[in-house]
Amino acid sequence: MQRPAVSLPAQPPTVAPDAPRRIVRMNDNRAVYSVREVARLLSLSLGSTYALVREGEIPARKLGGRWVIPKKRFHAWLDECTEPANDPEGWA
Repeated sequence: MQRPAVSLPAQPPTVAPDAPRRIVRMNDNRAVYSVREVARLLSLSLGSTYALVREGEIPARKLGGRWVIPKKRFHAWLDECTEPANDPEGWA
C-alpha cells in the first residue's frame, strides 16, 4: 500500500507576536527586542533577564508597563561585554 503524498505549505505558518517560542530573525526591521527575545538570544531564563534589565545591566526602556530593549544599544552592549578586558596579569 502506498502512502499518500505529503505536501508542505509554501510558506511557514505565521506565529503570534507574543508566542513564547518566537524565533528572533536578523532581518526583522523592528527597532526593539522584547525581554523574552533577549533572554533567548543570551540563553538566559526570563526571570534572570528581567532582573538584569531592572538592574540596568542590559540597556532597556520601560514604555508604559512593558520593557523594550533597543536593538542597536543591545548589540553595542553585547559587543562591549565580549571584548577581552585589558588585564595586565592575564586574568581576563
